[in-house]
Amino acid sequence: MNRILVTGASGFIGSHCILNLLSHDYKVRGSIRDLDRADSLRQMFEKQGADITSLEFVKADLNDRDSWTDAAGNCTTIFHVASPVPTIQPKDPTELLKSAKEGTLNVLEAASKNSISRVVLTSSISAVLGSAPENRLYTADDWSDPDAPFIVPYARSKTLAERAAWDFCTANDIELTTIAPAVVLGPALETDYGSSLEALAKLMRREVPMLPRFGFGIVDVRDVADLHRLAFENKEAIGQRYIASSDFLWFREIAEIVQNEFPDYRIPQREMPNWLTRIVGFFVKEIGTFVSDLDLVKQLDNEPAKRIGWKPRSPEEAIVSGARSLDELGLV
Repeated sequence: MNRILVTGASGFIGSHCILNLLSHDYKVRGSIRDLDRADSLRQMFEKQGADITSLEFVKADLNDRDSWTDAAGNCTTIFHVASPVPTIQPKDPTELLKSAKEGTLNVLEAASKNSISRVVLTSSISAVLGSAPENRLYTADDWSDPDAPFIVPYARSKTLAERAAWDFCTANDIELTTIAPAVVLGPALETDYGSSLEALAKLMRREVPMLPRFGFGIVDVRDVADLHRLAFENKEAIGQRYIASSDFLWFREIAEIVQNEFPDYRIPQREMPNWLTRIVGFFVKEIGTFVSDLDLVKQLDNEPAKRIGWKPRSPEEAIVSGARSLDELGLV
């Protein structure tokens, strides 16, 4: 039976990858930075109906190169999911780049030392369209320019990390597939949901009084996990990049969906003029990150993923399930 190492086991995508693999009878080893979390994570997976007899945890840190050799021992495959995803872009991007690029290389070196020849890596849509967004269809052949003058640190780190992964795997005969998720929504499994659901949480808490005129490709976290497994199981996925996205929605459409599902919440509905968004972006960094995306419709090509059997949920389902989980967990 395959034993798959899932890095970042406590993260939003990582935890759903583990659930998906366990439901398909794989042995799973999850990496976490603090083994004191292992018992609570086991309880969380059991609560979701998982059989955890085939689940184990190991301590490893992206910045600790030596920790990965033992973590990957006796595994046949690695799903490298762990990577920092900041809500606000850091002033000093050095640490972000180190964790993303060097952390990825640390994991891949451990794969090579343990003769692991198959890796599925979680990249980001920011490695596809992060440098100069335009009104057009983006495919897996598109790459962000890490040296573009206005690229944000996160997009640069994910682009350089994925480029480094392709170079390393080519040089070391490792079969690589990368997954580039759009904005990942869907159900949180615990109160520590990371940054993925922060936009929904801010809407439901009325921390966004007006809605900037930008939109996103949206994907359900359960579908991201499913695509990782399908990419591993299909030989034709070897050497491929896959974009994980359902459909594009404007921020105002997201707000409408949440309001319709939760009529007791007073979700903001008014759009913010672009000139005001640009001013606000100087002071609210979460908005400033997306100023270059105002009024742009960035369509994302998910047909290659569908050809290996991927069937994404609607963005409405991803939004509603994410909002519902925030409500049930008492986070809004």
